[in-house]
Amino acid sequence: MTQEEKPAAVEPRVEFDDSGRSTGIELTEDTNNGGRTTPFDPNRIEVQPRNTTISLLLQRLRRGALDLAPDFQRQAGIWSEANQSRLIESLLLRITLPTIYAAENEDESWAVIDGVQRLTAITRFVDPEAIDAEPLRLSHLEYLAEYDGCTFEDLPGRLQTRILETELVILLIRRGTPEEAKFNIFARINTSGLPLSRQELRHALIPGQARDLLAELAASDAFLTATAHSVSPDRMAEREMCLRFLAFKLTPPEQYTTQNFDDFLRTTMHRINELSEQELEKLRDSFIYAMVASVIVFGPDAFRKQFKNRTRRFPVNKALFEVQAVTLSDLSADKIVTLAPQRDVVSSNFMDLMDDPAFYDSISSGTGAAATVAYRFQSLKDLFQKVLDA
Repeated sequence: MTQEEKPAAVEPRVEFDDSGRSTGIELTEDTNNGGRTTPFDPNRIEVQPRNTTISLLLQRLRRGALDLAPDFQRQAGIWSEANQSRLIESLLLRITLPTIYAAENEDESWAVIDGVQRLTAITRFVDPEAIDAEPLRLSHLEYLAEYDGCTFEDLPGRLQTRILETELVILLIRRGTPEEAKFNIFARINTSGLPLSRQELRHALIPGQARDLLAELAASDAFLTATAHSVSPDRMAEREMCLRFLAFKLTPPEQYTTQNFDDFLRTTMHRINELSEQELEKLRDSFIYAMVASVIVFGPDAFRKQFKNRTRRFPVNKALFEVQAVTLSDLSADKIVTLAPQRDVVSSNFMDLMDDPAFYDSISSGTGAAATVAYRFQSLKDLFQKVLDA
């Protein structure tokens, strides 16, 4: 982008959920422009097909050896009662179901990546207590309408057995396969709609307390207020935003040297899984402080691009979220109080900053490159210091 080409002339693109609705998040590119990731050894990739029965899968689920990650289901795409019932009808009619994709964890448990909704529907019908769900009553059946209204227990014994002995094909990515390879493989899978988002993949492949912390922060009143309730949870975009904040709290921007932002976020989830409760509480407090401070300093324009002579409200920008939130979290309460009555001054200076092509690019494209990360953090730090020194 040249000096003559004003950033304000560029309309931001947005991310969409499965139904084509805006997620409320500006679409940005997190990788380094033209960058390449370190290739993994294809000889270390082990993919193994497994044929197993529904009965055996349910045993795995009850033992905690099968992770369906129920909150991984996209809210916009959760199957209706009729769709779930039709799946059960397919089993009763001996219609083969599509392959299910899963990853094997170090403890030999399986994390289901593609097929969550199918297995959830089956479990809800056969053993709803295993996932703490309401029992499924069959409805809108096409060929076996005589079983409309039936639960699993209402079916004749022979049909119960038919379901329990149904074989499903699991394509299992074995443990020992490089994590980056797992992400690459599953990112290519598209059997039930849009390909999984990067955060959906992180959520599915990296179990542990990081999952719970991100869900907690994304649902907090402080986050919802700071983002004006405008971020859709359908593709876990709001959890990725929280993860970006935590990533730069655990690794200060000046220590960020990688060009692979996705790897950086994955590593952060693993680090969070190893933190003590005291360390988690410190992160929680810092996050809430940052959200409150963002509202105080930026008001309804927090985490959004602002331009002179432009009155429209832009979508939330992930790079702006991390840089504004992290930088404000590092300021003392006294400095936040000092900035509070100078919101207009902060806004004016921020719009001047948006006219800087280098800063604009640092929050719009190649946002994961070390140089752009350093530039946007230093630029915002300088902005606040300029206002505080005035």
